[in-house]
Amino acid sequence: MGAVLVACALAVAGAAAQNADAESHVAAAKAAAGQEHTELFTSLCSETPTGPGTRGRGTTTAGATATAGTIGAGQRQDGPPPPPARSEWHAEPMKVFDNLYFVGMKDVSAWAVNTTGGIIVLDALYDYSVDDEIAEGLRKVGLDPANIKYVVVSHGHGDHSAGAKYLQDRFKAHVVLSSEDWDLLDRGRGPKPTRDQVAADGQKLTLGDTTITMYLTPGHTPGTLSYLIPVKDRGTPHLVAEWGGTAFNFPRTAENFRVYAASAERFGDIAAKAGADAVISNHSAYDGSAQKLRALGVRGPDDKNPYVIGTDAVARYMKVAGECAKAHLAWVTAAKPH
Repeated sequence: MGAVLVACALAVAGAAAQNADAESHVAAAKAAAGQEHTELFTSLCSETPTGPGTRGRGTTTAGATATAGTIGAGQRQDGPPPPPARSEWHAEPMKVFDNLYFVGMKDVSAWAVNTTGGIIVLDALYDYSVDDEIAEGLRKVGLDPANIKYVVVSHGHGDHSAGAKYLQDRFKAHVVLSSEDWDLLDRGRGPKPTRDQVAADGQKLTLGDTTITMYLTPGHTPGTLSYLIPVKDRGTPHLVAEWGGTAFNFPRTAENFRVYAASAERFGDIAAKAGADAVISNHSAYDGSAQKLRALGVRGPDDKNPYVIGTDAVARYMKVAGECAKAHLAWVTAAKPH
């Protein structure tokens, strides 16, 4: 009996230590969030993650049961929901930089990089919104969707990938995913493009005068892609970082959170060394696009581009993601039976 009591006491002490560790990571994430990344912090550092892309999956609160498996194990891509009314999701396109355009929805973002050799689309939205937002959106900003040459899909979830088949079929665009997320699409439901080009870690995609660099950042899905995108704002060069998969919508295991945290730390280092001074997301809540797009609409000749937040703020964005993942790792570990 004494040995059992000692073991229980050690287990309680261990769980307390893990919870204290979690709170230290939450505090670090909150400090990194500052005033710029509060939505990202709130969504990721809640014990039950919220926000776009989570789809209500799982919990990591102490005493709760985490879903078993590693990243991708047992996962199937959710099919897109029945199309809601257009008024619920439609957003107007916007020129954000000289060569980068927002062509997304209210919640789910897509981006178009205009080059001298054609257009690179980053993420393809749902199949019900792709024509309205991307094809027609490009026309509204004076670009021809027939010039779409590549569609790079950050990860194989339907809100970012389901429209790729339309762009591939109608405009003969090449579709690019990681090998792991091509496999994820194969296991999923709903419209999917014909398997085309496979992105490798650190691969450069050059079209005309522009080269974007793609990095494998597993976490949100097994093969999530993140990018560095060179842009100009009224002729001044900047570098945009896009973190390809933000939410914790995967099985809540220690290994999954370790992988996510490591990817966030690595991509943060890559972006910092490259001098990235702007951030975009494929969910508008995380990069503040709703407010920033409005600001661009009334931007004066001397006003700063709201997406240019500086190298320190970009680094802190990635630190929030990594520290919140470490907090969940500690919570998951504390919840394990001893």
